[in-house]
Amino acid sequence: MSLSEEPIDPTPTTRQDAQSGFEDTEPVDSSMQEFYQLYQELLVITLVLTGIIFVSVWIFYSLNIALNYLLGACTGVLYLRMLAKDVERLGRGKQQLSKTRLALLIILILLASRWNQLQILPIFLGFLTYKATLIIYVVRVAFISDSSKLRQP
Repeated sequence: MSLSEEPIDPTPTTRQDAQSGFEDTEPVDSSMQEFYQLYQELLVITLVLTGIIFVSVWIFYSLNIALNYLLGACTGVLYLRMLAKDVERLGRGKQQLSKTRLALLIILILLASRWNQLQILPIFLGFLTYKATLIIYVVRVAFISDSSKLRQP
């Protein structure tokens, strides 16, 4: 078998998109694969961070405050998912990001201000957990790129 006769692996398609939570029928190029990997990594870091903070808040404060935090963190994960879907659509003819994602936080804060069982600060801080994930990711990538520069002659 010569080089020209070797079987070619098919381009990743919808099956992999469905595994990552995205439904689409177009083939995925390498930049989109990097995007999906980044999204998966950010999602895992956010969920781990949420779990750690939830348990910590439960231990040091109360279950009610921890559940308020968890509500905000779940909203933040949903926001991150909506943002990822929006960014994914951006390359396919869509020219700008949607602003409907922010309605999640606004509705949640309004609900918290009206309902006595909910507390605004833990919910808001829970929502910002995905931002902490982004900071962790950026710092980690910065240290990886700096350490690789030091090893090169």
